[in-house]
Amino acid sequence: MKIPTPGYFQINKLSISVFLLVLFHIAAIIGISIGYKEWFVSKTPLTLFLSFVLLIINYPINSYKRWAFTGFFFFIGMLAEWIGVNQGWLFGNYVYGENMGPKFDGVPYFIGIYWAVLTFVTGDIAGRISGNLLIKIFTGAFLMVLLDFFMETAAPRFDFWTFEGGIAPLENYITWFAVAAFLHLILQKVKLQGNFYFSLALYLIQLIFFSYFYVLYSV
Repeated sequence: MKIPTPGYFQINKLSISVFLLVLFHIAAIIGISIGYKEWFVSKTPLTLFLSFVLLIINYPINSYKRWAFTGFFFFIGMLAEWIGVNQGWLFGNYVYGENMGPKFDGVPYFIGIYWAVLTFVTGDIAGRISGNLLIKIFTGAFLMVLLDFFMETAAPRFDFWTFEGGIAPLENYITWFAVAAFLHLILQKVKLQGNFYFSLALYLIQLIFFSYFYVLYSV
């Protein structure tokens, strides 16, 4: 009887994780497209929770140092969003809807988690593109802003968030880039590295998902 090696379990873990992410997102695309938008969109917190758990398993987040920086990225994301929602600074005037889960003073906890998740995965991708610190910071921040750009069309329709006037202003993207660049500076300085293949898969799945709805709602 052949005993599986540790590498076998690692590949299997990654494969199962990517399969689950693809399954959840494809099911949502199909369900929303055929008229079950309210049901599928209301399950967004579950999908975000799944993504976070899979990040913990695959990245992995498995030390006090990594958990500390996860908490730091979460805090900075929440702080920036709190200022944006309650003061009208940074991103423009906007409010969060009901499909992002429970909130603290108008800001969903999952948006803070999403900032942390995106920082880790885009940082991993950026680290493979170049060894230059400035290029890694720029690339990571750009990838986060690119995803946000495609999300903005679907966000009000999914009751994620809504900007005054219905369109995200330029300052939203400028601030996203600035905050993301700060987080990537910290990430690259402490040299945290994760599972590149999981990071790439999670990012591309998210990008394809929101790009689909960007095209669907733009035509």
